[in-house]
Amino acid sequence: MACAATLVGDGAIREVTPEEAAAYRGPGFVWVHIEGADEADFALLKRQDIPDVAASALVATETRPRCDQIEGGALINLRGPAAVATEDSDRLVSIRMWVRHGKVNSVSRRPLAATRIVREHMEEERVLDPGDLVAAFARAISGQLDPQVAELGDTLDDCESDLEPHQIYKLRSTIARIRSEAIAFRRFVAPDRDALLTLADMRVDWLADEDRLHIREAADRFSRMTEELEAVRERAALLHEQLTDLRGEQMESRSLLISIVALIFLPLTFITGLLGMNVAGIPYAEEPWAFWGVVGFCVLIALVVMAYFARIHWLRR
Repeated sequence: MACAATLVGDGAIREVTPEEAAAYRGPGFVWVHIEGADEADFALLKRQDIPDVAASALVATETRPRCDQIEGGALINLRGPAAVATEDSDRLVSIRMWVRHGKVNSVSRRPLAATRIVREHMEEERVLDPGDLVAAFARAISGQLDPQVAELGDTLDDCESDLEPHQIYKLRSTIARIRSEAIAFRRFVAPDRDALLTLADMRVDWLADEDRLHIREAADRFSRMTEELEAVRERAALLHEQLTDLRGEQMESRSLLISIVALIFLPLTFITGLLGMNVAGIPYAEEPWAFWGVVGFCVLIALVVMAYFARIHWLRR
């Protein structure tokens, strides 16, 4: 679907052409939705009764959630989960709406998952005016984002439970991913909240009190998600520091072990090097027990050094 026009009037829902939607002045409202980046579809906006400022905002490439009142209409931009996951740097898809009495124009360059839910609500006759449509999008987007944000917190809880030295490298990648996703979500979730709060305070005739209530409910959910994302980000940073400390302790323990082994063998290396010199006069060189005597002496020195390290607590982990 590149461009679809839906007429909601007299209790009936039917598809109409964009030309019919532009000329319609009857009861109910018309929703013209463009999905994709086809310039031919964008050209349809020029034939709609849309101010130039709103038309430019609808087709802008880079957008952030916002809500601005222009005369009796509202320019609304929200971000929500995509219908199909991609590797795009922006985790959330934008939907831009120009809403006024009796008509809504919306543009989404990538499929938005909430669009299907809103259309189902329209078929169930739960969306009867532009205010219902905007409130339906706000509730659907917040409802889909909520479990995704909660999943980040649950995954972080699992990481805290598995915080062990042998899990350092596995946990570091998981925590880095969670922190990155929390930052990506936080970038748009907080502006979504601000846009909805601004919309709820607008005095326009197409926004009923019940719609304002639903919009504020969605804004409250976005506020809670914003707080959760802040907590996830801070907890992830703290866990990363703990992993860094664990790794430092692990490296320090290994370095200490290597140092102890080197210190034990240092006098033994000196003795074997001294007795291994190819010069005359080495004591007991011709005695049959000389080799085992040197071995025993080396073992004795090693035991003495280890006993000294144990006394000064170097051998404790």
